[in-house]
Amino acid sequence: MTKTASTTRTAVSLELDELLAAVRELRIAGRWERATRLLDAAAVTEARDRARIALAAAEVALESDWFGGTGLAGARLDAAQKVFEQARLDDRWDLDFLRVRHDYLGLLRVNGAFRAGPDGKDPQALAALRGHAVSVRDRAPDAVRRGWAEMYLGLVADNLFAEPDIAPDHYEAALRAGESGDALLSREALRHLGGHDHDRGDHARALERWTRATELGAQAGTVPGTLSQQMLLAVLARDAGDEAGAAALAREIARWAGAVGAVTIEAQAGGFLAGADPTAPPPGSGSGR
Repeated sequence: MTKTASTTRTAVSLELDELLAAVRELRIAGRWERATRLLDAAAVTEARDRARIALAAAEVALESDWFGGTGLAGARLDAAQKVFEQARLDDRWDLDFLRVRHDYLGLLRVNGAFRAGPDGKDPQALAALRGHAVSVRDRAPDAVRRGWAEMYLGLVADNLFAEPDIAPDHYEAALRAGESGDALLSREALRHLGGHDHDRGDHARALERWTRATELGAQAGTVPGTLSQQMLLAVLARDAGDEAGAAALAREIARWAGAVGAVTIEAQAGGFLAGADPTAPPPGSGSGR
């Protein structure tokens, strides 16, 4: 006689805020598949709750696209847009900001690899993204979300328009907002301000900012983000002449990144070990990230 396995499903009641908080922790830890399964299994009836679930799923997909090299966010964003429209919800700032982030990634990634600078990119698409980001910033409902919009205006200036003189003011605004209580925003701003310090040859200031950014990322629980930040510390080790230390750190980053599925960081670490500089500026720019 052959026994067949059966699966028993048990309905569990969980506050939506608690579910979304758990999903957020899974998302920033790089557990994108688990976070998505939790969201897809959630049974909610209220239109606003369905919108919150759809929005969270789109954000998980976007970070999976960024670090894991997937292509999931477009469909999830479209699905979230439909939920918001069906529910006739007007407070769409977070959805609009996710669109900015998604469009930024789409313009930065070319044929599966990150390519900074405006060369080869559609000027109209670049201008539309910047205009959308400005609009999102100006409509931000609070200081922290305005800070995130400032952060992306800096990234757009730095990495798409090759305007290193403009970007730091946006990063400074983002840092001020992050210091009011968002460690991930502070980490992101310090990461890119440190990049400008490094470009100017101020490695001591870059080390100070990049070390603090690494601490903040670890404190917040972002595994892929902390690995990417450690990549910059490997750059400084190489700059200081410690090639053995730089290579040892890069090998560990590659090993960890591969283990958690952060393929973009794994590839960056592999490139670094082969001699590439992940902070090299794009053509025609004075800055690279």
